[in-house]
Amino acid sequence: MQKYIIEHLEPKISKWCLIEYENISKIVGKKDLIFTNIKKNSDKKKIIKLGKVYKESISQLKLNNVCILDPESKAILTPEDKKTFDYFVFGGILGDYPPKKRTKKELTRFFPRNTATRNIGKKQMSTDNAVYTVKKILEGNQFKNLPFKYKISIPISKLSSVELPYQYNLVGGKPFMSPKVIEYLKRKKGF
Repeated sequence: MQKYIIEHLEPKISKWCLIEYENISKIVGKKDLIFTNIKKNSDKKKIIKLGKVYKESISQLKLNNVCILDPESKAILTPEDKKTFDYFVFGGILGDYPPKKRTKKELTRFFPRNTATRNIGKKQMSTDNAVYTVKKILEGNQFKNLPFKYKISIPISKLSSVELPYQYNLVGGKPFMSPKVIEYLKRKKGF
């Protein structure tokens, strides 16, 4: 059974991060989810019910059959990769626009050069959407056959909306997103 590893790369677990991590736990299940690089006990307490938590970075755990999901990878993830890899590693990063290639800078470069990497397209996704995409591919779907919507607009009042410049899976014709993100955006003051 494949394990999904989130290498947390933000200074703390923000509310938005926590919402995505909760959604990831629902997508893959607590027993198949691992969080690494959780330095603060206060952050560990926030996510311990969502999956296994390590203070150490993934690069220190000496795991075999690891695949890093990096948009800069030249190889795209395929259903056949399920036979090769036991661990799929994602950078727990809140996205920047335009992207700053943080996965490569803050995660991939700390592994030996021969560590396998794969991409799931070149467009930036939220971490929960990236996990959802990988799960769908490992279930037998080709990336090119998965439906996506790039850039979505979330109405936050009668007069304003927030544009999220990322790629989202379409599930039942709607962008895949935790309803908690929409509530968070509506409550957030200033962007």
